[in-house]
Amino acid sequence: MADFLKNILGGNKPADTPVAAKPDSDFADFAGAPQATSLPLQTVPAGLTGSGPVPTTRPYTKWYNVHERHSLSEFYTEGLILSIIAVICTLHFFGARLNRAKAKAWAKAHAPLLNSEFALVGFGGSRIADDEADKVLKEQSLFEYASYATGRQNVAFVDVKLSLMKRFNPMVLLPDFIIGFLFDSYPIPEDSLGATIYPFDGKEAQIVPGIPGAAELRSKDSKSTYDGFVWAVVNKDQMKQLREERYDVSITFTKDHAKLPIWTTVMSESAEVTSALLTDELVDAIKKAGDLFHYLIITDQPVEKPKTLDEAAPRKRIFLRYRLPSSNNYEDLLPLFSYFIRLPDHLSSTAHFRAEVLRKVRSVREETIKQIQKVSDEEKAEERALERDKARKAKRDAELNALDAKAQKKYLEKEKEKELRKAAKKQTVRG
Repeated sequence: MADFLKNILGGNKPADTPVAAKPDSDFADFAGAPQATSLPLQTVPAGLTGSGPVPTTRPYTKWYNVHERHSLSEFYTEGLILSIIAVICTLHFFGARLNRAKAKAWAKAHAPLLNSEFALVGFGGSRIADDEADKVLKEQSLFEYASYATGRQNVAFVDVKLSLMKRFNPMVLLPDFIIGFLFDSYPIPEDSLGATIYPFDGKEAQIVPGIPGAAELRSKDSKSTYDGFVWAVVNKDQMKQLREERYDVSITFTKDHAKLPIWTTVMSESAEVTSALLTDELVDAIKKAGDLFHYLIITDQPVEKPKTLDEAAPRKRIFLRYRLPSSNNYEDLLPLFSYFIRLPDHLSSTAHFRAEVLRKVRSVREETIKQIQKVSDEEKAEERALERDKARKAKRDAELNALDAKAQKKYLEKEKEKELRKAAKKQTVRG
């Protein structure tokens, strides 16, 4: 009995034998590593060290030598990834730098011309010097640069946009070249300039702010108005694309002209307009520009086909587009750009035509306005019909909800009979 109580109360309990710890599998590689043993301290003569015993150094083991445990062949994948990243970064850096150099070359060549024609060039808000070409353009992205100019008679302002190839991203540029080569509908990447002039057209008082010197532009002697029309000189390689993409050009007639090179054509609404605008200076500038020239468009119509009367309202603009030379030499393109800047002066003085010519020009616009008005009236009629149907349905539901079950059944049967009679009547009329 006493032994039994001792067992219950814990007496004479044998000591727990320690259990050997199971080695962790994550450190199995280190399980067999030799244990570092310290060597006994050695004494040297005091005259050599000045102190007593000298501590021993750490024993040699390969676990402290990475070059013995690993080799470069283990990092082949990482090396390949780093090499690709280095190549991409290098191409990106040089591509972006090349685009900036190309934009700067254009600005340097055109800064004197823009400064001589406009009071304000660029987005800085102050006049720049001819040698400050870096202030002419503003970098919007690595492949797009923009400029702005204002402060000239007959011109409200000018927008200039340089669209360059994405040299900084060969993974995008190469497929664009391949697709553009295989399909005519996809343009091949190129460096190009697009400029747009917004003439005053007699609205100086509404546009020019009340600042010193603005009174000259608002004077009655300044006649910047000219008749509205669409006229263009186009490179034949761009003609099909322009007709498909631009509404204003699509309403013109195409005809070659003896003065122009064979690779260009005139798109005009009237032969009298062509006679007034196709000057010898323009012809010489186009010939000098060569195949870099894309188009010069004078228009008062929207680029997209108008869908409302507000969109069909005339807005006069002048467009110029040409391809940038790979050599960054703009001597052959400067005459064309200079003529483009001075073109509003020529329009305000000569673009006033006979009533018969303007009547022919207006006929196309009036036809477009009639079509827009017709579509607008049809849409309004559909909206009114929907409103009537909604009101009729709401009235029917209100009447039906006011009746009891028996009366509702009789109402629905009468409604069904009425619809059957109406359908039979329509079928008889058709027969």
